[in-house]
Amino acid sequence: MSLFATDVSIKDVITTDPQKAKALENDVRAKILDMLADEEMTIERIREELERRGDEKAETTVRHHVNVLKDAGMVELSRLEEAGGGTLKYYRSNTRVFSYDFPESAESALESASETTRDELRGLIGTLFAEHGDEIEAVAEEMKPCEYCSTQHYEEYIVRELLNRSLTTLSEGGDLDELRDQ
Repeated sequence: MSLFATDVSIKDVITTDPQKAKALENDVRAKILDMLADEEMTIERIREELERRGDEKAETTVRHHVNVLKDAGMVELSRLEEAGGGTLKYYRSNTRVFSYDFPESAESALESASETTRDELRGLIGTLFAEHGDEIEAVAEEMKPCEYCSTQHYEEYIVRELLNRSLTTLSEGGDLDELRDQ
């Protein structure tokens, strides 16, 4: 006899590749990504900013964290500058990580917006599969690790990535700000 039973539904889906997930295991790296999303910085400047934020790290440790993020494809070298007989390297994040907690009131406050979003996305995703279903299925087929695996989750991952990349492009291009201000 069971002492406790409840239905557990999926409330959140996180999409990332394993290398990026591993890079984000350390909270200092998430802080570095946040800093580098706003401005390019040298290793020394990153170390100073981390210290200002309460994380005192050696320059070699900061360099290690930046290299892990760079290897994961989340940070890029943005500029080289000659300085005092040497070369300063500036880094910039190409990835933005949102790590926030929704207030408890958000669920009910945003219920109507959630319904509107779901309805609009239903139509958009239907159009996406109608017009690009073959390409989505072909990429999903490439992704699956074995012939017995279903492509269903890979297709969902591709659609989520398409939506995420499109939102990112709109956001970085200023379109979301423009739409919000209309």
